[in-house]
Amino acid sequence: MDIVGKPKPRPAPETAAVFGSSGGIGAALCDALLRGGCRIVYAGSRSGTGPSGSDNPRSAIRPFRFDLTDEDSIAAAAAEMKGDPPELVIAATGILTLSDGTGPERTYKRIDPAAMAEVLALNTIGPAMIAKHMMPLMPRDRRSVFAALSARVGSISDNGLGGWHSYRASKAALNMLIKNFALEMARTHKDSVVAGLHPGTVDSALSQPFQSNLPDGQLMQPGAAAENLLGVLAQLEPQHSGHVFDFAGKIVPA
Repeated sequence: MDIVGKPKPRPAPETAAVFGSSGGIGAALCDALLRGGCRIVYAGSRSGTGPSGSDNPRSAIRPFRFDLTDEDSIAAAAAEMKGDPPELVIAATGILTLSDGTGPERTYKRIDPAAMAEVLALNTIGPAMIAKHMMPLMPRDRRSVFAALSARVGSISDNGLGGWHSYRASKAALNMLIKNFALEMARTHKDSVVAGLHPGTVDSALSQPFQSNLPDGQLMQPGAAAENLLGVLAQLEPQHSGHVFDFAGKIVPA
């Protein structure tokens, strides 16, 4: 079911929402959506300011504030969009190294319950709350897409190295939720797609501590990553719903 190939000549969504627009990939997604002809891009961040500092509600970018750990803020953001709801929602969020510098555990001996809980809150529960409040707004009479950034290391069957326990577990749990949401949405939104996206290794704050060990050519710039991901999303049909796809359109095994 891989979808490798040229993107379909599908028009840009009229409206889209990007949760995590202050990050490298999120900002690039907003820019690519606008350049592709999207009429309104709701751009969400903790500060509530849009890409390039735009805060003009009459512009194509409509900034909003949300906090992944505050469900009320996500519900309020969804309420703001109810009058002109998005056809495409992307949860471009995630954490690998915590704000205190705690990075992925290389051994089970380093697992800390508080750190693990924080990673799960940001990588799994937060996107689940975005889905909870945004998916009911999505149109039932035409195509809609809910996507969340996942990671290849969330694959159980593809795991041959171990380690990175909290991050792997949080993404594996997110992938299960994506499958669950896809099954549920198919009952009420026949043309909907729910998918996970593995963007590859992107030059961003998330990957910065680990870039020195990368082979030449493996690090991708945010703009290229955004174009790749939107190209994959443009090809997805309801039968693809529930899967995680990488930036080349190949299914990431469960």
